[in-house]
Amino acid sequence: QVWTARAIGTVLAELGPQFERTTGNHLNIYEGLPADFQKRYNAGDALDVLISASGPVAKWIKEGKLVAGTRTNVARAGIGVEVRAGAPKPDIGSVEAFKRAMLDAKSIAYLRVGSGVLVAKTLERLGIAEAVKPKVVQPKTDIVSELVAKGEVELGLVVITQILSTPGVELVGPLPPQIQSYVVFTGAVGTKAKAPDAANAL
Repeated sequence: QVWTARAIGTVLAELGPQFERTTGNHLNIYEGLPADFQKRYNAGDALDVLISASGPVAKWIKEGKLVAGTRTNVARAGIGVEVRAGAPKPDIGSVEAFKRAMLDAKSIAYLRVGSGVLVAKTLERLGIAEAVKPKVVQPKTDIVSELVAKGEVELGLVVITQILSTPGVELVGPLPPQIQSYVVFTGAVGTKAKAPDAANAL
């Protein structure tokens, strides 16, 4: 039972079948956000491996839900800007251009957790958080890219892996290097894992 952030779910869609063929183990993958994982854990659902942003994983290790010695950094992803496929792409090649694009956009979406926290800090640092606040959409679930694909939001700001693996959206580009932030996705084995050998192998 693997609970994972969606950005890594796309990686597991590729690597999972290889792992299953090589080891003979079967992966049951559930994609969600930390709040979803907490709900499932509270309900007593089985958990063998958790892969999430490093913050929630560290918290769960501290709380004794994950085995500290199994903690493994899996991937590091930068934040990018996305538009609906075929829509005009704003210039975000410099910090000033990025600021202008945010101020000119009709609507902007980012998450409430993970990369969204980093985006919010960036907008604060650039001094435009208040100006863009009325047009910011923060969905409760991991659907920023879907909202952009449907044309419900003009610009999405999420990890680049998600943009590249979601149909109907296009990557405008990464945030300029001076304001780029990275989300580190970390995995660990559950302390109550029902399949600890398979979990460690993964």
